[in-house]
Amino acid sequence: MKKEKENRCEWAGDDLLMQAYHDCEWGTPLHDEDLHFEFLLLETMQAGLSWKTILHKRENFRKAFDAFDPRKITQYDDTKRNELLSDAGIIRNKRKIEAAIHNAGVFLEIQKEYGTFDAYIWNFTDGKVVDNPIDDSSQLPTKTELSDNVSKEMKKKGFKFVGSVTIYAHLQAIGVINDHEINCQRGRELRSASE
Repeated sequence: MKKEKENRCEWAGDDLLMQAYHDCEWGTPLHDEDLHFEFLLLETMQAGLSWKTILHKRENFRKAFDAFDPRKITQYDDTKRNELLSDAGIIRNKRKIEAAIHNAGVFLEIQKEYGTFDAYIWNFTDGKVVDNPIDDSSQLPTKTELSDNVSKEMKKKGFKFVGSVTIYAHLQAIGVINDHEINCQRGRELRSASE
């Protein structure tokens, strides 16, 4: 059971990186283009794995993927691809690595078409946060009609590894959805800020 003094969502547990991520990033409305791509790349790498695993490899991903610069990533050649496949500090899944490189190009196309990826992703909720206060993490959905729709549209644009479950997690991460528990201090702060 969660200790009251911690006052954060149960899923953050007692891992310091998870707690810092919860307290400073998760569910906070994001409008930074660089971070949008970073979160998208990390979420697609997370598919089928735990977020804790990805979070503990985040700095390795940053180094391996040129600080998440989509322009640089689109230029990766076979040598760089093989380097990534042999990098024990990241997820060495060929399909995910290829998807990350491919998605970098699609991300840049979205920026050209919409001005920013931010404008594109927040358009699905008319720029508003979807507030979903829950009592505890057992009530967290893994996907919703919103994530189904965003996933479908992103796939149409050409993105890969963007199933509804992955996109739901992504929307939570970037604050489009606020799934902080009712008793969570950070959740209360975010809800007060949006009133």
